Amino acid sequence: MQSCEISADSTDDPLSSGLRRKRQPRIVVIGAGLAGLSAAKALLESGFTDVTVLEATDRIGGRVQSVQLGHATFELGATWIHGSHGNPVYHLAEDNGLLEETTDSERSVGRISLYSKNGVAYHLTNSGQRIPKDVVEEFSDLYNEVYNLTQEFFQRGKPVNAESQNSVGVFTRDVVRKRVKADPDDTEAVKRLKLAMIQQYLKVESCESSSHSMDEVSLSEFGEWTEIPGAHHVIPCGFIKIVEILARSIPKSVIQLRKPVKCIHWNQSVSKEIERVADHNSDLPEENKGSNVFVECEDCEFIPADHVIVTVSLGVLKKRHESLFHPRLPEEKVMAIEKLGINTTDKIFLEFEEPFWSSECNSIQFVWEDEAESESLTYPEELWYKKICSFDVLYPPERYGHVLSGWICGEEALIMEKCDDETVAETCTEMLRKFTGNPNIPKPRRILRSSWGSNPHFRGSYSYTQVGSSGADVEKLAKPLPYAESSKAPPMQVMFSGEATHRKYYSTTHGAVLSGQREAARLIEMYQDLLQ
Repeated sequence: MQSCEISADSTDDPLSSGLRRKRQPRIVVIGAGLAGLSAAKALLESGFTDVTVLEATDRIGGRVQSVQLGHATFELGATWIHGSHGNPVYHLAEDNGLLEETTDSERSVGRISLYSKNGVAYHLTNSGQRIPKDVVEEFSDLYNEVYNLTQEFFQRGKPVNAESQNSVGVFTRDVVRKRVKADPDDTEAVKRLKLAMIQQYLKVESCESSSHSMDEVSLSEFGEWTEIPGAHHVIPCGFIKIVEILARSIPKSVIQLRKPVKCIHWNQSVSKEIERVADHNSDLPEENKGSNVFVECEDCEFIPADHVIVTVSLGVLKKRHESLFHPRLPEEKVMAIEKLGINTTDKIFLEFEEPFWSSECNSIQFVWEDEAESESLTYPEELWYKKICSFDVLYPPERYGHVLSGWICGEEALIMEKCDDETVAETCTEMLRKFTGNPNIPKPRRILRSSWGSNPHFRGSYSYTQVGSSGADVEKLAKPLPYAESSKAPPMQVMFSGEATHRKYYSTTHGAVLSGQREAARLIEMYQDLLQ
């Protein structure tokens, strides 16, 4: 049995006699994703010397995961830099020459970021027919018009009526459906196609929001998410380069990999096990016994700290908040964790020997004709594949080869994750044959896919404002513990960072980076006299 130990490489009691003696505070960052690395980098560059980053997995990057296959780099996680003006991720990439290979062909137009703005999206039906381009354009204009209406509820303070159930999906489906049915110029056949396209567009939107369904996304809060102006970019050599740039100035000894955390004991709440070990450890300084925070690791080590910055995903907080914190989190923070949403968006990369799609095709969109009047986007387990909304064509082929990138989200993504590669590849091939009307499409020679939902260290892709939640819940999630107004204990013992804690930029890489910098700035301000 592994014996427990308490790290004892620091002395003096935090924020009391130690601060008067100018002792460096002990800071532990949990998670080596973009938020954790940004926080650690900012702290070290400001003069803090006792910083430790604990990472549960065997790699840094968190939800950034670039995989090299042959000469190409594929992104299982973060793919795009959304906007450029004032975006810290864009500026990191630009300053380090990572965007030199990025051409206009790799910038997106509009809300949905594709790999290429060249070419045309093919909207195909399950009967193997391509929906005429003019019908697609008409529907797209209508859908985008209604999408803009969903933004106005927050941005203009418009009241939400009861019929919408404060749901983006319910509102959008209802308004678009009524307008399609009322159009006097369309035939019944065209109306039927447009009604079926509603569900396909909502599936795409769900993948973008990382929700099971847009029915679960709050209509009154949807417009608070803020888009940074400027083009969207990919990083041809891999988004992981951003992670490596952030980690470059962090000494290797600071980051401990394969170091999962079991429990954060805060507010001088020292467990009986710690006290027992402390009583029998003659080498343990007396001051460490009174530390405000102890980080208990799965390997039984207890690390004393003055401040802990928690950057784990909202999915992990939802699953583990009761056991991860001792004492338990305040009810206000627990409610925020429970109200806010996170789900899974997965990618399925299929590599083919030769393209079966035309050179002008930049994506294949799946429109199920039998969903024209559907209300739900939940499928029986055996029909999980109906949640795949599309396959993007990776561009240029000289870089990626002949590769399609599929998108699936929600509970069906979790079902997909349980399947083996052979089953997923075969299922996707059958779908492509069905929708293209080409029974001769060969099986892909290689498949690569993500599994963010079932990974216990993430439990989802990124966050969204769920029906019943608001930006105020994001603020509550980000608020350090203990709350200053209700405690005389040393402040900012436990701090929270990560994309889910950024009110305007949740779900983005720049939101993650900015949230890490935000928490570091709190400590820099707190210790400004010490750091001078």
